Amino acid sequence: MGQTVFIPRETAADEPRVAASPDTVKRLAGLGFDVTVESGAGVLSRIPDEDFVKAGASIGKASDAGKADVVLKVRRPGDDEIASYKKGAVVIATMDPYQASASLNRMAKAGLTTFAMEFMPRITRAQSMDILSSQANLAGYQAVIDAAAEYDRALPMMMTAAGTVPAAKVFVMGVGVAGLQAIATARRLGAVVTATDVRPAVKEQVQSLGAKFLAVEDEEFKAAETAGGYAKEMSKEYQAKQAALTAEHIAKQDIVITTALIPGRPAPRLISAAVAASMKPGSVIVDLAVERGGNVEGAEAGKVVTVAKGVKIVGHLNMPGRIAASASLLYAKNLYTFLETMVDKSTKTLAVNWDDELVKATLLTRDGKVVHPNFANAAAAESPPAESRPAAVETAASGGKPARARQSSGAAKPAGAKPAGTKAPVRKTAKPKGEK
Repeated sequence: MGQTVFIPRETAADEPRVAASPDTVKRLAGLGFDVTVESGAGVLSRIPDEDFVKAGASIGKASDAGKADVVLKVRRPGDDEIASYKKGAVVIATMDPYQASASLNRMAKAGLTTFAMEFMPRITRAQSMDILSSQANLAGYQAVIDAAAEYDRALPMMMTAAGTVPAAKVFVMGVGVAGLQAIATARRLGAVVTATDVRPAVKEQVQSLGAKFLAVEDEEFKAAETAGGYAKEMSKEYQAKQAALTAEHIAKQDIVITTALIPGRPAPRLISAAVAASMKPGSVIVDLAVERGGNVEGAEAGKVVTVAKGVKIVGHLNMPGRIAASASLLYAKNLYTFLETMVDKSTKTLAVNWDDELVKATLLTRDGKVVHPNFANAAAAESPPAESRPAAVETAASGGKPARARQSSGAAKPAGAKPAGTKAPVRKTAKPKGEK
């Protein structure tokens, strides 16, 4: 019997994705793993148990997690799940570790070796493991589909004997992976698209997709990118000019999609209530950052809110989960490709190279400790000495959302805002298939 991999059914109510597909199950078996999938784990991603069985997996119960050498998940395990895993188990998931020190301490205390997929370094070797890009790409697509569903008019221009329907005007704020896919999708649907970003390098990418680029292109803008490809913090004067430009532009738009997120911090505010109210009646704003506080004043997590003049602000949670069948296939492949790097092909056993840059970047807990440099001190501060530690410790809510690091827009923003799945340094982005 080989080492075992367990794929659980996600416990969060709003998480339909699964961390494996029939394809990755077959590949895992080829690496020498015995794969067990919890019954019903793939149902919400349109993968029935029998498809996993045909690929070589066995169907089990949640309690089978306690026998696994490796657990592959979508979200960070909850307290009950952590307690059920055996000491030394490898757990790979989107860990969302910010403000989750209690959960990190529990995983460390349980002796788990945990990896956070969202910390995968942005290097060529790791592109196939980059969950931020794979999931942000789908989020950008789904944002346009949701906007079209809420918008009570057609997106493309239609010329008929009865008259002409004008094309919808779509404005994308932030040109990371999510923003680029939103641009491409809106263009395919026939909309007239503009986009903004504070990094001058993305202007060509926007134009290559058939959209127009909007920014205050002064000397400060031309020097607004770091050597690593990220946006610099702009001066207050520039922020004011850019905010005025985007506010004037938003008032003329039918659909606006915002994508700004800063890892570990609240989302920057890009659209005020007054700017939203300036839009035409029936206009739609989709806030892809609503899970982190939102880019849009008035956005509510998990709701579609109608504000002044009938403007709708869409705040759906877990946007990749709204297209779960596709999201699961990509996410599962990301996890498999990473796990494959930790397997000795000759012995078909786990053989983690602790000096591998991928391992060092993503490793959260090991040998009873929180080891990631971003969280070790915070976790230690929340973990009192053994003699003073209470018998029961309150923990943070489990099952945090994936951290889709998206590109901020050209509006005023805090320092450090990073692209939604864009690479650093910025690389030319290929047009989606079929785009002209």
